[in-house]
Amino acid sequence: MERSGRPVRRWGAAAVASTAAVAVVLPATGAEAASGPSVSAKGAFLLDGSRNRQLWAKDADTKRQMASTTKVMTAVTVLDTKGVDLDKKVTVKQSYRDYVARNGASTADLRTGDKMTVRQLLYGLMLPSGCDAAYALADTFGSGSTESARTTSFIAKMNKKAADLGMKNTKYDSFDGISRAGANYTTPRDSAQLARHALGNSTFKTVVRTPATRQKAANVNRTYYWDNTNKLLGSYKGAIGIKTGTGTAAGACLVFAAERDGRTVVGVILNDGANRYPDAVKMLDWAYRTKTNVKLRQLPESAQKD
Repeated sequence: MERSGRPVRRWGAAAVASTAAVAVVLPATGAEAASGPSVSAKGAFLLDGSRNRQLWAKDADTKRQMASTTKVMTAVTVLDTKGVDLDKKVTVKQSYRDYVARNGASTADLRTGDKMTVRQLLYGLMLPSGCDAAYALADTFGSGSTESARTTSFIAKMNKKAADLGMKNTKYDSFDGISRAGANYTTPRDSAQLARHALGNSTFKTVVRTPATRQKAANVNRTYYWDNTNKLLGSYKGAIGIKTGTGTAAGACLVFAAERDGRTVVGVILNDGANRYPDAVKMLDWAYRTKTNVKLRQLPESAQKD
């Protein structure tokens, strides 16, 4: 049996939560807004997902590039498709691999000719941040007679979904965060609202809280091993996701969430440096009124870096 990636580690089972699809974020109360964590990120946001209330923000409405956190919307656009069949099989094309090689992009290392289900491609999208998986999903769920037309159509669907969710300061020009013209941006506030919506989907929530997985191709004897690039998982008590992102213009980004005592907190960090994980811990600790000493989960050398 041929293998791609590395052996899986097993972690806790997934849980399902419900959130409103579209809602107005309530402002923080005076007491909540009076103080907050000190973080180095240029933009940040904390949302009480249970009440859809802003807890704290830093430069929350400035548009910034978001790198691979774009893939949260890629997944949402797929999962919100009416009648989506998560067991639909998609054949991996050489063009997906060529795209990754051409751009030096993060990859799920999908092999040409392998058949993977949409559900499996979502794992390949969100755990190793596979731009090949993003391409496959955009090519499958877009409309048109060519790959270019279908991926362009899919990006238009991403922008339509952003508008539907009231994300007024967000625009996508790519399906994976590799921006051609720098017109792929969001704000911490918009990104938090998207994350809250996404967590209302049980499949999304199951995928993004998974630290590692193994997925077998449907038509060949090959198993893929994918590690989640989000080091908060398995490190911070209650962490349930969501997505990393790193780029030259975007800096280090992180969309994250945790659940404790029935309360969900969603956080966003845009354009941070080496402190995105310490900053995320500070933000969650502040929200939960606790102090946590965290030893981050170490990724194996074979894992993608995002």
